[in-house]
This record gives sequence, structure tokens and C-alpha cells, in this order.
Amino acid sequence: MLDNFPRGTICIEDIEIGMTRSLRKIVTDRDIELFAEVSTDRNPVHLDEDYAQDTIFEGRIAHGMLTAGLISAVIGEQLPGHGTVYLGQTLKFLAPVRPGDMVLAEVTVSDIIHAKRRVALECKCSVGDTVVLKGDAMVLAPSRKFD
Repeated sequence: MLDNFPRGTICIEDIEIGMTRSLRKIVTDRDIELFAEVSTDRNPVHLDEDYAQDTIFEGRIAHGMLTAGLISAVIGEQLPGHGTVYLGQTLKFLAPVRPGDMVLAEVTVSDIIHAKRRVALECKCSVGDTVVLKGDAMVLAPSRKFD
């Protein structure tokens, strides 16, 4: 990972609207192979270059959920970080991610419901200037009062 932010926890008491965290990662062939093994999604569009050449993508692509997993990494490691519980996530896959692509995963706080410890997050992944994934997440943030 090529992220620039420390890992840890930002408690609900310290979260502010507009706060952003991100990470960069080059998606490798090994990442794709490992994701296929763990998820059991062995669709040849991800693993077989000859097969993938004859698809609309004209070559292998990473699993969309592998890319989405980078959003999960930012949420679980940085914002809010350790102790965060996912409540929901929406995703729109807008463009493929290919082996060797550098993905920038970004999460931005869009709303905070302090009484319920909920934080709404805008999420996106980009390769260069191309947004490849976007969505929203709702999480239960850690609190100094309860955790």
C-alpha cells in the first residue's frame, strides 16, 4: 500500500464533515489470483487473458469487489479506523481496473449522526483521472465513551 495516513482510530467525537482519508495501491496479478482463491470467483475475465481478450474489456480485469475492498481498507484502518462496524454500502462500478493499475481509494465524511454513532461516507476509487467506482457507506464509529 502506498497510503499517506496513519492507521488507527478516529473516534466519533473527533470526526468532522469533509474529513478525508485515502490509500493508493497497485493491483497486481497476485492480488487478483488471491482474491479469486478467497472469494471462489474464478470468472475467466479475471484470470485468463485469452478468454478476456474476446470480452468487451479486451483483456483481463480485476474483480470489482477487490477494488471495493480498498474502500473497506480505508474505512477499517483510517476513517474512522479500528473498531468501525460497516452498516451498509452502495457501489457503482464505472470502469474496469486492470492488473498493474494504481488505484486511489478515497473516503470522505458527508454526515454524522452523533446520537447513534453513525457516520455517512462518500467513497470513490480512481485510476488516474478515471473514476472506476463510487458509492456511499454508513458505518458505526468507535467512541471514547463506549469502547
